[in-house]
Amino acid sequence: MKSLHTKLESYWYPEGPLTPTHPFLITMMPFSFTYGAIMALRNQLYDRGILRQVKLPCPVISIGNITAGGTGKTPMTVLTANGLKACGFHPAVLSRGYGGRLTTSGNVVSDGTSSLLSPEEAGDEPVLIAAATPGIPVLTGPDRCVSGKLAIDKFGADVLVLDDAFQHRRLFRDVNIVLLDEDRPFGNGRLLPAGPLREPPSSLSRANVLVKTGISKEENRRKQPAVHDSVPVFRAQYQPLEIIKGSFNQILPPSALQGKIIYGFTGIATPDKFRATLEELGAKIIKFLAFPDHYFYKQADVQAITGEAKALNAEMVITTEKDGVKLLKFQDFYETIVIMRVALRMDPDERTFLDTLINLLKR
Repeated sequence: MKSLHTKLESYWYPEGPLTPTHPFLITMMPFSFTYGAIMALRNQLYDRGILRQVKLPCPVISIGNITAGGTGKTPMTVLTANGLKACGFHPAVLSRGYGGRLTTSGNVVSDGTSSLLSPEEAGDEPVLIAAATPGIPVLTGPDRCVSGKLAIDKFGADVLVLDDAFQHRRLFRDVNIVLLDEDRPFGNGRLLPAGPLREPPSSLSRANVLVKTGISKEENRRKQPAVHDSVPVFRAQYQPLEIIKGSFNQILPPSALQGKIIYGFTGIATPDKFRATLEELGAKIIKFLAFPDHYFYKQADVQAITGEAKALNAEMVITTEKDGVKLLKFQDFYETIVIMRVALRMDPDERTFLDTLINLLKR
């Protein structure tokens, strides 16, 4: 049985156009009109200064998108924060902490030296970011103004990197980095819930840098609508870095998946991309499970995966790094699975991207 998210994806990113009389659109369009009107009013109030933004005493960089789902915001946040640190800055990362049970702001996930909160408390993505950004504080909370002030006062941050914050307009930002899926930037072109758009494409006028993520064939690029021609545009491709086996005790190259009989599972926004990566590396996928994004695994899930993988004679059970941070509590299971680490490879290159970003901060 298809999950709700999978069903929505089939309408949001259809193989062919949906007619205006399609039952899904007839049902959802009234909600989309209401949502669009609220977003338009909110943006106008900010644009006219009626709703005031809070400006903190250090530069702020937002990383976000205009669609629901994954476009690579988390790996882009990691790349940006680590890159700024390598350039001599003292960044801190601020996340809303989606999926975590803490509802206050200013929660310190990591002080830069050790992790202080679990995925259940802070959310899976902030914990993943903390693990991938050594020496960089990571904080969560719905009010990023509060988290930002704490990062400056307590940790001496001189630049703040906001994860998934393009729509969070209350905190003034100096640079907006917006990510677009290379193959399907706007889906069916409709606003939530009839389509995947959080905002209409016209909102890209607020962007300072555009990054098209994923891998697209040249003919698909030619078919894409123009998005914005007055800001720097980069491309970023997902690149498998390594696979980690047995609780970090054994690190193997991605090529180790070649010819292996694989049982794969994940709970991310775009599970099809993870599966495609496994196939491109030559893995023979005997079973693949897609859980909802931000899914927190239960003992029953672990037992079911273990039993089924054994029954199917899978040589490896593999998942993503984002899933891995939530599976550490099942230590015996974690010891038996393989975690794939990925990063974004910038085009033309990371140095050019960081130079562009730093120049924008100096304006």
